Amino acid sequence: MASPVVIDYYSDILCVWAWIAQRRNEELNDKLLGKIEWRYHYLDVFGDASNKIPNQWQEKEGFTGFSNHIQKAAAPYPDAPINTELWKSVRPKSSANPHLVLKGVELTLGAHVSIELALLFRQAFFIDGKDISHLAVLFGLIEKAGYKADEVKRSIDDGRAIAVLMADYQQAKLLSLKGSPTYIIDNGRQVLYGNVGYRVLLANIEEQLKTPTNEASWC
Repeated sequence: MASPVVIDYYSDILCVWAWIAQRRNEELNDKLLGKIEWRYHYLDVFGDASNKIPNQWQEKEGFTGFSNHIQKAAAPYPDAPINTELWKSVRPKSSANPHLVLKGVELTLGAHVSIELALLFRQAFFIDGKDISHLAVLFGLIEKAGYKADEVKRSIDDGRAIAVLMADYQQAKLLSLKGSPTYIIDNGRQVLYGNVGYRVLLANIEEQLKTPTNEASWC
């Protein structure tokens, strides 16, 4: 059996386009069962959300305007419901804390669990309207999912989790990634970002699956 195609997936947990992409990613997994290896990474889009949004949207009703924007963006996608209070009464100050906790989960509970909890965190924010910038909320979600948060907390206390998160942020800058989500397919052979359609993603991945990685370049 051929090796799976590796997808380095960069996103910001608070990004509406990454939330919309969730269903497409699930469809890819269903269609290409066992043929994709996901590596989750995080980049800084909403690291300073409490200042970024009112500054960038100051002439468009600030937080209210941004809330209306994400509601409109997600409206065509019934699989990506949006809580009406997001960025109105629910205003996370930063995406850094959920990113930090997910890296702690990856280090202590494994990459698979981290991917699982990334979805739970997104659901808690986008559907349930929880402020996932609070560590207490995040640890509560981990415990509710049936996992122990103690080891995760230790990886944050001793600096391991922040070191791995900083590596993600720095690599995203080094690669000059332009948005969330970004799909880096097979070590950079294809880079796709933003609101990429399912068929485009599928076509690119299937092309990598049928094309040998050691095929000679035409250049």
